[in-house]
Amino acid sequence: MVMAKSDAIVFFGASGDLAYKKIFPALQAMARRGHLEMPVIGVAKDEWNLERLRSRVRESLTEHGGLDEQAFVKLSGLLRYVSGDYREKTTFERLRTELGGAERPLYYLAIPPSMFPVAVEGLAQAGCLRNARVVVEKPFGRDLTSAQALNRTLRAHFPEQAVFRIDHYLGKEPVQNLIYFRFANPFLEAGWNRNHVDRVQITMAERFGVAGRGRFYEETGAIRDVAQNHMLMVIASLAMEQPAGSDHKSIRDERVKVLKTIRPLNPSDIVRGQFRGYRREEGVASDSQIETFAALRFHIESDRWAGVPFYVRAGKCLPVTATEVLVEFKRPPCPVLDETEAPLPNHFRFRLNPDVVIALGTKAKVPGELMTGERIELIARHCPGDEMDPYERLLGDAVKGDPTLFAREDGVEAAWRAVEPILGTTTQLFEYEPNTWGPKEADRFIGDGGWHNPKVDP
Repeated sequence: MVMAKSDAIVFFGASGDLAYKKIFPALQAMARRGHLEMPVIGVAKDEWNLERLRSRVRESLTEHGGLDEQAFVKLSGLLRYVSGDYREKTTFERLRTELGGAERPLYYLAIPPSMFPVAVEGLAQAGCLRNARVVVEKPFGRDLTSAQALNRTLRAHFPEQAVFRIDHYLGKEPVQNLIYFRFANPFLEAGWNRNHVDRVQITMAERFGVAGRGRFYEETGAIRDVAQNHMLMVIASLAMEQPAGSDHKSIRDERVKVLKTIRPLNPSDIVRGQFRGYRREEGVASDSQIETFAALRFHIESDRWAGVPFYVRAGKCLPVTATEVLVEFKRPPCPVLDETEAPLPNHFRFRLNPDVVIALGTKAKVPGELMTGERIELIARHCPGDEMDPYERLLGDAVKGDPTLFAREDGVEAAWRAVEPILGTTTQLFEYEPNTWGPKEADRFIGDGGWHNPKVDP
């Protein structure tokens, strides 16, 4: 079904960090491609005027987006600004005036989740929700109960098809590449199951720390920040069945099926760590028990994946910044070979950032009389062209009404069910040194063969 495009974009939190780093660059990119033709209304408590907003946008693009003067002029001409407290009725009355004749507005809530109900109720009372869509940022709650409460708030005013929950990982070109690679290459399908795959590793490493966001991180930690959402979305992309069609329902159905079949974690499925020095960060408690590192073991209880562990590792102050997937195949019986040790298993390696790499790990015979070999990788390195930034892609999809790359209500709740048993401080916290791969307990956790540590070219 072709859905009508939104005819106005309203983003709450226009003076905030997310708008500065992500939304303004995405809007300029949309303008450059000719995808932005509607008014763009910023709303914030700051007592700015339109010229101050335009100045803020220019600063943002200079620092984060690469200023394109022609696209900026176009975007600048579409900008509007409404100043006011989200708790005051007059703020939404002024917004209603700025919307003018817009009949299908898109509201982007780039504000703390605690303010979602306030903003939505203000829009409802001002009569601004007819034919509207809403975009909300993660975190989608702090646990299952709060996620369900958030969903009830949104669904009280919007049908599910009008709610767009952004997990920007689903909009990343490399994640799309991973899904494409799976389903565009039939040779892969024969071995993409528990009969051939031994285990899967996913590492999301960040070389930096909390970067001045200690107070925020004290409310989240590594599990809530990236494991429950980004990493589970990667697992779903790896493990999903072939969708029945290319429509958004078929694709999201398969992603959600994976999330619903993930066995809830227990304490033996996790190792938590905290880098030395985290407690000295501004906004961090001196006795903080928040993890900056987590290693988790997920099991998918489906015919395809039963018995195959999916290991996830995410952490800050690690040796590199990179996200990489390693699919390890089972070791083959090889009685004709002359090697004294069992051959290393084949693997597929998918690097999602900082660059895109797809590699097949295999073995080839070395010259000589004996049947011995060496391990090699066949590497396809992707050279990016004019790729869409995730926020540009996702904001454009929301304007078009395409929910394919957005999280669905039942998927969000399934993801929380999977991790809820190990949230908080129910498991021990281990300290690790910065610029290492986390606590040594994580190495024992994964067993034989150990973790695959991504390497990044200097």
